[in-house]
Amino acid sequence: MNRPYVICHMMMSIEACIDCAMTAQLEGTKEYYETLDEINCGAKISGRNTAELEMALPGKFVPKNKEKIGKNDFSKKVDSNDYDVVIDTKGQLLWNNALEYEKPMIIITSQEATKEYLNYLDKRNISRIVSGEKIVDLNAALEVLKGKFNVERVAIVGGPNINTSFLSSGLLDEISLLIGTGIDARKGMPTVFDNLPSNHDVIKLKLLDVRKYDDGALCLRYKL
Repeated sequence: MNRPYVICHMMMSIEACIDCAMTAQLEGTKEYYETLDEINCGAKISGRNTAELEMALPGKFVPKNKEKIGKNDFSKKVDSNDYDVVIDTKGQLLWNNALEYEKPMIIITSQEATKEYLNYLDKRNISRIVSGEKIVDLNAALEVLKGKFNVERVAIVGGPNINTSFLSSGLLDEISLLIGTGIDARKGMPTVFDNLPSNHDVIKLKLLDVRKYDDGALCLRYKL
């Protein structure tokens, strides 16, 4: 298996909640981005829900022609040492032209994405990877990131669905958690990982490092 080294890097309250509006209010936000830089990853991967809230334009792509691509594919628009990657299984998110973003974008879809949506990305000079029939084949997508985009290290930066997908697929090498100094405790808030079946075994970790900051935040790093 020829894939990048994968680290899930998240900021959370002490009970593992990760709502961005909440964590932005906690001490530790500055350290979260500092430690993200320190782990030196050439790509940061977000799920569709997180990208819809933080990165994409309002609305959803509605194709006039619903013909699906039906095969694995990729299109590389630019070389970079730092990509923002979004997993958007069916190809629904809207984007500006690539030049309007700080980092080059890569959109990962499944074969369920329409040819029209992929053309939409091409016209905006946004790179793409198509991997997997009904759902994204994460392992195959990672192999393309390494083999075609020269990405050696990847940071998974949420939300819980994409974090858990990489975890349950056995594709996480490390977990890096920045614990901010606060409690959320609101009912139904997203957590770092979620929605594994109730009979799933506990996933054991090995502690690699603990770092304490003057503002009370903690950074914990674990090996899977």
